[in-house]
Amino acid sequence: MHHDTPLISTLVMGLVLAFVLGAVAQRIRLSPLVGYLLAGILIGPFTPGYVADQKIADQLAEIGIILLMFGVGLHFSLDDLMKVKAIAIPGAVAQIAVATLLGMGLAHLLGWPVAAGLVFGLALSVASTVVLLRALQDRRLVETERGRIAVGWLIVEDIAMVIALVLLPVLADTLKGATGQSLALAELIWPLVLTLAKVAGFVIIMLLVGRRVIPWIMHWVAHTGSRELFRLAVLAIALGVAFGAATLFDVSFALGAFFAGMILAESELSQRAAQETLPLRDAFAVLFFVSVGMLVDPMIVVREPLPVLVTLLIIVLGKSVAAYLIVRLFRHPPSTALTISASLAQIGEFSFILAGLGVALALLPPDARDLILAGAILSILLNPVFFAMVDRYLARESARPKEEEESRKRAAREPIPNTALTGHVVLIGYGRVGRFIAPRVIEAGIPLLVIDTDADVLKNLNGDGIETIRGNGVNKEILAATNLAGARCLLVAVPDAFESGYAVELGRKANPALKIIARSHSEEETAHLLKHGATEVVMGEHEIAKAMIAGIPGPPGQKGPDLGQPVVDDTPVAEPS
Repeated sequence: MHHDTPLISTLVMGLVLAFVLGAVAQRIRLSPLVGYLLAGILIGPFTPGYVADQKIADQLAEIGIILLMFGVGLHFSLDDLMKVKAIAIPGAVAQIAVATLLGMGLAHLLGWPVAAGLVFGLALSVASTVVLLRALQDRRLVETERGRIAVGWLIVEDIAMVIALVLLPVLADTLKGATGQSLALAELIWPLVLTLAKVAGFVIIMLLVGRRVIPWIMHWVAHTGSRELFRLAVLAIALGVAFGAATLFDVSFALGAFFAGMILAESELSQRAAQETLPLRDAFAVLFFVSVGMLVDPMIVVREPLPVLVTLLIIVLGKSVAAYLIVRLFRHPPSTALTISASLAQIGEFSFILAGLGVALALLPPDARDLILAGAILSILLNPVFFAMVDRYLARESARPKEEEESRKRAAREPIPNTALTGHVVLIGYGRVGRFIAPRVIEAGIPLLVIDTDADVLKNLNGDGIETIRGNGVNKEILAATNLAGARCLLVAVPDAFESGYAVELGRKANPALKIIARSHSEEETAHLLKHGATEVVMGEHEIAKAMIAGIPGPPGQKGPDLGQPVVDDTPVAEPS
């Protein structure tokens, strides 16, 4: 190995090991974060073999933090938070307070000063965005009420941690001087006012100048048609604003990047910006987690088993129990409380950032950082188990909301009642496609029956007077209750071709003369659905092409191309007039 190329060797070893161990973690249904952290441990100074350059890794991690916080700002939605503010804001604040107090209690037992306990407790109080969203997406909960509350709760936690990152450097000397004594109010006011003034100045400039300049730059670059320049512009804004915030206003890279993302999120190009920078953001985020793993001394588990265990219990039990009780106090059903509890039973990226900052400011002893990192790895490992226990518990009906529980019990005792509709349309799937279909069917005065698995969606449809059945469209009993023999049409709008194929097959058996229309994403899926009995298959790409062809102007006095006929390559097309 060339020892004179530490940057290259650190990048290569970090990314290669992260890929291998991340893939293994994914294979055994764990978060890839576990693999990234383990990769860092393997190339860190506490394990034998190759040791990466810690200084270079720290700088790469700093870029990872900037891009990570830029992504958080880019996806920050004030509207999403406002929808669930009644529970998310007080709930998250109370849960952070409980977890921080528990962490301070452990720190006191270990003989650490108050400042160390405060930073330690804050680090244990905030969940990982990556792990939480992954768990919700795997269970299709993001768009449900439970998912929206969890995401809103997470946004409040993120905001609280951003504030902590801003205030800790300024209050570090005061906090360190507070060991064994109460903080003097005068000692706190001046640095606090000075910091808030700097942050306020940065925020004002971002709102008055950045809010206009950044979208203008992005739109100008987008109009050049260069994808390369667009991607470079996004990265330049993220890194430039973060560096400028740190240099000119003495605020953290993280806060600058977060605000850059928030400002860009208001632009119409925010989604494209997120997509274009995702590969680089992911790569440097991986390096951030690898660099964090390099700091972990795995012997902490052997050397300090009891503190590690108590730290883990604070994360997976203390936070979860607090969150469960808070949600139940707000009169939400047990299913929502359990989902929030499971979502928060881990810690991640913000905890690592706080731990690193605490050690750098001499507020936190290295042993505390090791406990945080060990607790993070163990909690992320256990989080899928926690969610599986919640899923199993909810599946036994004992933790469902009262109306869902009564519905499931009734369904278990009795067969699904047959619909009285005739001449109706049966729609399987009320997702992105189904949401466009249903209003048109209703406007046409045709009776509609919707089958979907999302209770919240069906509840809203019932409120609009639309008949629904909750469940999977490939269930024979459910399809039997839809009166396909008397139906006008069966629309299969679910995206999974194999699931659609089975629903089409069951529908064809129920009514050989029924018109069945399904959706597909490829020629192979189209052939599969036609083979199983679909009358028509709508392929998205074909319909986009037809709409574009229909927009081609023809010769004066004539219409455009006939969509009913195939377009031949040598057909002359008139120049636009």
